Amino acid sequence: YQNGSFLETNLLKIAAETASLEEQLQGWGEVMLMADKVLRWERAWFPPAIMGVVSLVFLLTFLKKSKKNKFEGMVYFCSVSNTEVCLQRRGNCFSRTTEQQQRFHEICNNLVKTRRRAVGWWRRLFTLKEEKPKMYFMTMIISLAAVAWVGQQVHNLLLTYLIVTFVLLLPGLNQHGIISKYIGMAKREINKLLKQKEKKNE
Repeated sequence: YQNGSFLETNLLKIAAETASLEEQLQGWGEVMLMADKVLRWERAWFPPAIMGVVSLVFLLTFLKKSKKNKFEGMVYFCSVSNTEVCLQRRGNCFSRTTEQQQRFHEICNNLVKTRRRAVGWWRRLFTLKEEKPKMYFMTMIISLAAVAWVGQQVHNLLLTYLIVTFVLLLPGLNQHGIISKYIGMAKREINKLLKQKEKKNE
């Protein structure tokens, strides 16, 4: 009964936070829906478009030419101005359908759940620090050493490019089941190796 009560309370909190976030992001609804379509790869050309835009941005950052920086500034200013004008009209630019409203609700709900997971992991880390300081220390040392080694082997800009590209492609990879497919393949290979070792030990 206590577990059911806790679950119900948790669901009510998530619903309240989702409603609050929807209200805060109401003006950005259309922008978020458009970004959601791109990130979930609703069309076949979206993945190469994402990679192309990210590559172009990082290429311009790498070149650091003043003329291109000015051009980027002009494009950015025009885009932001257009978005602000649209947002000030409070939804007059687009009429949101029931399906779009439902999808907007799902996006806000996912954002709330992601935020709660991040906070949960952060709290677990501090709990580990307080309850098991030795394990916390070893975990942090190994993690920082791994990050330092990767940073030494790969250029910072290239590493940032790979991380940004992966993060932007992640929703589409997850939506189309590509991640679960390769995770399943990896699990099967690991199981095969374990079974082979067990047979050799026998």
